Amino acid sequence: MSRGEAVPFAFIAEADRFRSNVTPPPRARRTFRQVAGSALVGLTIVAGLVGSVLVGLPALSADQDSPRNENPAAAEHR
Repeated sequence: MSRGEAVPFAFIAEADRFRSNVTPPPRARRTFRQVAGSALVGLTIVAGLVGSVLVGLPALSADQDSPRNENPAAAEHR
């Protein structure tokens, strides 16, 4: 079957060119409570991420003393 032949379901081939004149209904405006609630959720997520970084920062620092070096006298008696 070559591409030049007619399609048995021509309406499917023409569906790409069809444009509807029906407009969707307008979106409902968000209330102050909805906006404040979504802002509060976003702020909570950001605060949690920042807090977890601040709590984990001492564990990531490279200049911390190793706990094995706290008592060097115990290493001399081996």
